Amino acid sequence: IGVGSAFEGWHPQEEEDIYRVFVPIKPPLWHSFHLELCVSGEMQTRNFQIRVEPECICMREQLVGDRLCPLHHPEEELRNRGPSLLCTLCTGSYLDVQKTARWFHQLVKAAWVVLPQRHSCHLKMISFDRSCKFQVRKDNQKRLIIEIMFGVQQGDSDVFVTSQSTEAIYTPSTRWTESYAVAEVKFFRHMASLAPQDSFHIKCLQLYSHMLVGSGFSNYTLKTIVMHLLNNTTLSSW
Repeated sequence: IGVGSAFEGWHPQEEEDIYRVFVPIKPPLWHSFHLELCVSGEMQTRNFQIRVEPECICMREQLVGDRLCPLHHPEEELRNRGPSLLCTLCTGSYLDVQKTARWFHQLVKAAWVVLPQRHSCHLKMISFDRSCKFQVRKDNQKRLIIEIMFGVQQGDSDVFVTSQSTEAIYTPSTRWTESYAVAEVKFFRHMASLAPQDSFHIKCLQLYSHMLVGSGFSNYTLKTIVMHLLNNTTLSSW
């Protein structure tokens, strides 16, 4: 799912063109995700831990016999069957952001070597801490920077808990941040479909983001103000 300014139709002056993508994560077979709200002194953003719980498959074990029930067999017995994805991605019972990013990074590296595009494009991994960021360059053309983040959807909504980096000095690797980025992209697309062809609300957003460089006024705050104005004024006035 494409998110951020590149998919909203504008570009902050001080940033490179970065295409940010959410990859929704689903629980493995016979497991479920449970979101636990982290309570802290600062509540500017809501943070969650994602507890991974096994589900009972005793009936399948008895009828088919191809799997051990992860809920009713000791961990040691399950480990003897081979490494599990949960051991790779979790710390304790909680989904780990950094382990998930590292695992996905390895998948990208393995997939790239068999793609035909590898002969004409150069792939360079930049980082894989809380997300996977890499650049793709074809010959001497402008490089394309892609940042892949991971998210777990809250119900059927457009709200995700994501691996997106926060402004905190230290964020535990099992902490996931609530994000409305998907809803924001849909909001801008919806407004674009309703606005007159000569509307310049996106150009205003672009212009003011350029003017505010170095002022300490964040692009996200500016975008929030523009979204509020779009919601409370007639589009024809833009």
